[in-house]
Amino acid sequence: MVHRIEVGFQRGVRDSHGEKICRRISEHLGLPVKRVETIEVYTVEGDLTFQEAQEAARLLFTDPVTQRFSVNEPLADGFDWLLEVGFLPGVTDNVGKTAKETLETYLGRPLGEGAGVYTSKQYLIWGDLLREDVERIAKDLLANTLIQRFEIRSRDQWVMGERIQPKVPKVTQVSPEMVEEIDLEIPDHALMALSQKRVLVLDLEEMKAIQNYLRDPDVLQRRANVGLGKKITDVEIEAIAQTWSEHCKHKIFNAVIEYTDENGNRETIRGLFDTFVKATTREVRKRLGERDWCLSVFSDNAGVIRFNDHWSLVFKVETHNTPSALEPYGGALTGIVGVNRDPFGTGKGAKLIFNTDVFCFAPPDYSKPLPPRLLHPRRIFQGVREGVEHGGNKSGIPTVNGSIVFDERYLGKPLVYCGTGGILPAEIRGEPGHFKRARAGDLIVMTGGRIGKDGIHGATFSSEELHEGSPATAVQIGDPITQKKMTDFLLLARDQGLYNAITDNGAGGLSSSVGDGQGQWGMRASSREGSPQVSGPSALGDTPLRGTGANDPGCSPREDRSFHGPCEEDGSGGNGAR
Repeated sequence: MVHRIEVGFQRGVRDSHGEKICRRISEHLGLPVKRVETIEVYTVEGDLTFQEAQEAARLLFTDPVTQRFSVNEPLADGFDWLLEVGFLPGVTDNVGKTAKETLETYLGRPLGEGAGVYTSKQYLIWGDLLREDVERIAKDLLANTLIQRFEIRSRDQWVMGERIQPKVPKVTQVSPEMVEEIDLEIPDHALMALSQKRVLVLDLEEMKAIQNYLRDPDVLQRRANVGLGKKITDVEIEAIAQTWSEHCKHKIFNAVIEYTDENGNRETIRGLFDTFVKATTREVRKRLGERDWCLSVFSDNAGVIRFNDHWSLVFKVETHNTPSALEPYGGALTGIVGVNRDPFGTGKGAKLIFNTDVFCFAPPDYSKPLPPRLLHPRRIFQGVREGVEHGGNKSGIPTVNGSIVFDERYLGKPLVYCGTGGILPAEIRGEPGHFKRARAGDLIVMTGGRIGKDGIHGATFSSEELHEGSPATAVQIGDPITQKKMTDFLLLARDQGLYNAITDNGAGGLSSSVGDGQGQWGMRASSREGSPQVSGPSALGDTPLRGTGANDPGCSPREDRSFHGPCEEDGSGGNGAR
């Protein structure tokens, strides 16, 4: 059963969001719009009667003082144009997910297998517009076609009965579980075509390095010993690609640079990171000597310094540039909740206390023609700001400072720096708080929310130049509410000693976190049957804790049952494997 719940403002109540959209249409697009009103839409699929839908709409989704609702009947009337915007199938819908949890809690039972709540928003527009004007409003302002769909109805269509029908944006196609073997004994041009098709973003030298590796007789023998053939598997080549990506390897930051200054003096810089960042840090620590307050640098997800005798400060800043260029709100939201997980995944886990940011955009009044698929700088500015605001506020982490730079050279790609600081007890259960170590027999548990198709190839996509075919799935949509529940639960688990080590899943999903762990500790991992977070490409996708997404942290709890109990009570979700 599918029910469509619509929630709008009472007559005479100010619609501030509609007013803001009206101003943006007029000022930014130059279109003659008189008024805009908004309606929130919840499409509920599941075991729910009409009476239950009515009751839920009245008690859960509507503020009776300012709002009105309808079930399976439209609220909209009197407009010139109606525009409805919703998510494409498989894209993470945070509000819908929360609405489903709230509805099931209220009913005291699940909505049934495959049930869901899917959100969309209607914009009722008054103005002397053509259909192409409304399409422009949708594409240039209100919808991002990488992750969203939209429908338009004119007043005449509406009067003639052409209403918006309930749509369930669910992925219904099920791919068979299989391991694909890929033959790399192909010409150079075919290697590059393979890299492009699979969004590996590996150059010819890197593709040939993998090809030559699989020609080594010793390698082939070791593969045969564990049941692998001469051809590389899809999981293997994806894992290699993300490990070698700009996001993970920082190839540009570590590249050898031949620099010539304005006076013609030449200098070879063997890696910006090693030469300026690491070398400077080493010099400072050497100078401090016994007064060195650095506890952990360049070895964990974030840096740790001594704050006082009882607490350490954990801090990390990173960029989320490419995703923010394609989907500003989702890219920046994932950027801030993603960097939140770095201090939390450091040591035994820090309590997050503040965010900071630096944004670099092209001027918001930029008036020259834009290359294909590039969003206007003003739209990027507004989306990024809102994404970082929502990510921080919904996680309960205040943004304490920031800055903005405008320059036309940021037109092709903005710079979106997000940072998070946290505090970590100097000692936890008799060990330094910044110390972690998995032990023999520990379980590997992934906790957090589920992922949609968004975020797949998030790591390798960072190495790619933006173009008209840039993949929609690379932009991950973060879930700060789920992440907040997860971090609250894990802090309790930390203080009870329920895990020995924790890390962030990163842009590569499980292959990132487990790969990091095995480099330090050595481990074997396989997903439990029926674990939706681990199956398929999510083992390789950007799983920022939103659910996964973000990056769900991989933990090594000593006792599986004691760990999963509070996790399920908190609603954080969890899947484990030994």
